[in-house]
Amino acid sequence: MHKGTPRVAIAAVLAVAALGLAACTPAEESPTTGTSGAADAPGVGGTAIGFITVGPKDDYGYNQAVIEASAVIGEEFPDLEILTAENVPEDDSAVATMEQMIDRGAKILFATSYGHLDAAQKVAASHPDVVVVQQGNTITGDIGGNIGTYFGTVYEPMYLAGIAAGEATETNKLGYVYAFPIPQTIGNINAFELGALSVNPDAQVIAVSTSSWCDPAAQREAAQSLLSQGADVLTQHQDCTKTVIDAAESAGAYTVGYHADASELAPEGWLTGAVWNWGPLYTQIVETILAGDFTGSEFNANYRVGYKTGDNPFVLADYGPKVSEETKALIAEKQEWLGTEGGSPFVGPVTAQDGTVKVEEGVVPTYEEIDVIDYFVTGVIGNLAG
Repeated sequence: MHKGTPRVAIAAVLAVAALGLAACTPAEESPTTGTSGAADAPGVGGTAIGFITVGPKDDYGYNQAVIEASAVIGEEFPDLEILTAENVPEDDSAVATMEQMIDRGAKILFATSYGHLDAAQKVAASHPDVVVVQQGNTITGDIGGNIGTYFGTVYEPMYLAGIAAGEATETNKLGYVYAFPIPQTIGNINAFELGALSVNPDAQVIAVSTSSWCDPAAQREAAQSLLSQGADVLTQHQDCTKTVIDAAESAGAYTVGYHADASELAPEGWLTGAVWNWGPLYTQIVETILAGDFTGSEFNANYRVGYKTGDNPFVLADYGPKVSEETKALIAEKQEWLGTEGGSPFVGPVTAQDGTVKVEEGVVPTYEEIDVIDYFVTGVIGNLAG
């Protein structure tokens, strides 16, 4: 999950990519699939689909992954216009931007930042004929018939990436640059450490917060601090990833990427990455909406998918040259294990930094339980104050 702290407002730039005007169709038919959706079903009958992101499309990270997937939707539904807006703050600016998209014919909106949830709920309440789906947050209480949230289990691929890092490190120190201590970032850091520990009992993760989703200066400072402490593998939970990757590559350290494949930035040090493949899930959501079946569907809820429940949209990127065939085979085995009833990065026993047992031996916590994790595991160096 992503985002939990408001960002400084920056101007929203609406970039409209016209991929073909919707053809005139009967009111009872989806404009692209020809399926019979109820004429009054939310999301049916529009001429466009809108996507808003909190950052730029070329951040080698979270927002780039969204924009790349919006292009997939343009290819899958060529009769609908794709509207994208970058750098949309997590405040009422998001409401205004989505309202503009509705004025341009959008009846399906993807609000893709954690902090866009309030705006998504306001727009959905004001426009019952429009479907708004929000990425990464969760709705508490009643969920209206034209809204939902969705996400993947981001910590599962980070656990697998931790195996690659644990095998690669020579100093047994892994650096983790993260934004804010929300459950998602905490879960990722813990899973990365647990993956490393599974192959290297001496591995430690040093975690440093930047208190920002994208602050290159703070990221650079954090990366240099970690490198000076002996970390020879760096990873991160940041929206824009280039700064940390560049710092690792320049220092001759290894890199584990996040959100989007940035292997081109680290031809020598790239190990792998945990990255988004949103296209298939976005397609399923749009197909459901256009068929008139959104209300009451799995997407009209807090939808989560992981290795146990389906095709996780958060996947491992390709491996770099320094990852051995033996390590690749082990990771493949572990990925298969994660999809089983007894598989989890957090299968007990799991202890917190202070030695408190958080998951008893043999217990497999649910996805819902992991989604509210609020402690660092033993082996992580850092605190949750910042």
